[in-house]
Amino acid sequence: MFSKNRLNYLKYLSVWVFALLLVPGTIWAQDSTKAGGDALGDAGAGKTLFNNNCQQCHSPGAEVIVGPGLKGILERRTIEWLIPWVKNSQKVIASGDSYAVALYNKYNKAQMQSFALSDAEIKNIFAYVQGYKETPKGPKTPEGEVTTAGSSDSSNYFNLVLGVLVFVLILIIAVLFLIISVLRRYLTQQEGDGKLDEEDKAILYERFNVGKVLRHPGFLVPVIAIFLLVMAQAGLDSLLAVGVQQGYAPTQPIPFSHKLHAGQYEIGCEYCHTGVRKGKNAGIPSANICMNCHNAVKQGSPNMQKIYAAIENNKPIEWVRVHNLQDFAYFNHSQHTVVGGIECETCHGQIKDMEVVQQQAPLTMGWCIDCHRKTVVKGAQETADGKARNAYYDKLLEIHRKDSKKPITVEDIGGLECGKCHY
Repeated sequence: MFSKNRLNYLKYLSVWVFALLLVPGTIWAQDSTKAGGDALGDAGAGKTLFNNNCQQCHSPGAEVIVGPGLKGILERRTIEWLIPWVKNSQKVIASGDSYAVALYNKYNKAQMQSFALSDAEIKNIFAYVQGYKETPKGPKTPEGEVTTAGSSDSSNYFNLVLGVLVFVLILIIAVLFLIISVLRRYLTQQEGDGKLDEEDKAILYERFNVGKVLRHPGFLVPVIAIFLLVMAQAGLDSLLAVGVQQGYAPTQPIPFSHKLHAGQYEIGCEYCHTGVRKGKNAGIPSANICMNCHNAVKQGSPNMQKIYAAIENNKPIEWVRVHNLQDFAYFNHSQHTVVGGIECETCHGQIKDMEVVQQQAPLTMGWCIDCHRKTVVKGAQETADGKARNAYYDKLLEIHRKDSKKPITVEDIGGLECGKCHY
């Protein structure tokens, strides 16, 4: 028999063993992008900078896109060499640097864009690159899409639930018919024993009269009422749909696939729509942005000739605007993307899956108001990167939380005031 001390000893031992088992999982669960990057800078911030500025031409791994993959770059070059290269590669080449000249010639003398980034931001980018871990890609379908087990399992689960529900419904119907059959046999037996009166016999032998049912006020009144309500709703919907262009997908002067660029090549929205985090308008990309990649990619494409012609003739490409708010409505992209932390997909849908871009959201006043009522205002400590979006909101949240635990929504800070969007 164990003594009390031995029993306590075993309890403590089991707790320590359990804790030790958790330690490896905790270590491996850390973000891989931080590995090896602390000496350079913030790998998390570097990932955002890389996606917005670099991934159009470079992979953080070994894959060659337009330029070389950046895997092991800090083993080939020092950070002191890389910083001026990122800021102005042509200047480094012009200086006669042998490595820069060889790299320039190897990649068909494609000119790398100069970036107005600070030294700290460039260090953050290479901190992300240094800690980047390549993930194996899954098998691809004939269309080139990577297959995943999750979507298949979800579809199978849905089909299973649907099949069970259909089976249960059929079973209920069968049981009801069985009950009716049993009751009818019972009443017939009662009739044979002379235990049914005339009213019961009338019910037993009553035949279903469709015409009588259709003419009955109990049927006609609800049907007419439902018809009138449906027509009224359809009329109201048609009036509310005036000016709503949901599903609008115009033909562009040059077919541009967001599925290819934003989806397959993972080019960030900010790379082409440069104002999305800086000002009121996201901006329509100029031909020069296209040329950052296409001075080396698909030069012989007929569609690329249209871009070359636009540049040579000094004329903009006449892209057709898809998302177009009414002139009396004010909207600021940076207020939503930077301060509010709203992702592009929230309003524009899954752009990375669209071959032809279309308007996903209705962009009506009611749609905006509904979002303002539901969206919770977040402070710096609640955002993914822990950085303050707007010091005014942080101070406001600090004051509010002293007296209330209820979250603040956009509505609470004036998000439904008329003058916010109409003035």
